[in-house]
Amino acid sequence: MTELVTVDIGGTNARFALATVGDDHSIELGEVVTLATHAYASLRSAWEAFADKIGRPLPKDGAISFAGPIGGDVLKLTNSPWVVRPALIPSALGLDRFEIVNDFGAIGYAVGHLKPEHLLHLCGPDEPFASEGTISIVGPGTGLGVAQLHRHAGQVLVIETEGGHIDFAPLDKLEDQILQRLRTRYRRVSIERVVSGPGLANIYEALAAIEGRTVPVGDDSQLWKAALGGSDVLASAALDRFCLSLGAVAGDLALAHGAWAGTVIAGGVGVRIKDHLPQSGFAGRYILKGRFEARMATIPVKLITYEQPGLLGAAAAFVERHLKS
Repeated sequence: MTELVTVDIGGTNARFALATVGDDHSIELGEVVTLATHAYASLRSAWEAFADKIGRPLPKDGAISFAGPIGGDVLKLTNSPWVVRPALIPSALGLDRFEIVNDFGAIGYAVGHLKPEHLLHLCGPDEPFASEGTISIVGPGTGLGVAQLHRHAGQVLVIETEGGHIDFAPLDKLEDQILQRLRTRYRRVSIERVVSGPGLANIYEALAAIEGRTVPVGDDSQLWKAALGGSDVLASAALDRFCLSLGAVAGDLALAHGAWAGTVIAGGVGVRIKDHLPQSGFAGRYILKGRFEARMATIPVKLITYEQPGLLGAAAAFVERHLKS
């Protein structure tokens, strides 16, 4: 059995937990401690605060999920002044072994360790993912994260991509109009402009312009609340269009990845719409791929409901790279 510190560092919060890895490489997380990044000068300060909160010395193994590009001598968070220098981690944090993984890469590693009760069935056959092959992971949140999980002969490979920046492809006349409207704002319209948290506002404002209506530019969270609660007809229409586009995008990426083993919807927006997605047009758009419709219908599609996939995924990356090698 191995114990390690696992950390999920975002621009606003850093989440810490102790993870216990069994002899079968299963992972169990302990109590999660959330610390605001603005309240600490550095990762080292927060690390020491976590040790104080749990009241015991920390293990000598660590895993870090980092919300920013991985590579180079200095890692910088997008929305926080924290910087991390990987070469200094052993001495600064007192670690003998450690692993750093991009935050969406961590989601990819988490998928292989999630239990069935943490995966909500959306469409396709209601069965576990195949133990071999490629799984496509699509995560609408502040942006649109895309990754692949490939499993073969007991080996696991996570490939982080920038798939959220491929071109948005309209599939009907209304989407043609939405794209035309968005082109007045953006030089190039990627799928992230539509299928992400801010994407709902883009769709909403485009629909309003198509109808010749003026709508206030408000807070994204309030718009999502109105859309999910049904208090704003136009917001509800935007949400329906969002789900259609998410289905189309997820299906396109499954084709591009050869993800016959499954598709996973992750991200904060995914959890927010988990009750709406199964009753939306998501499934129809996912399989609507011409000559590949029959093949697309055989792919299980599930949504992550696990509360801390970043912590689990960081620990899983450590397991793959240090305990299985």
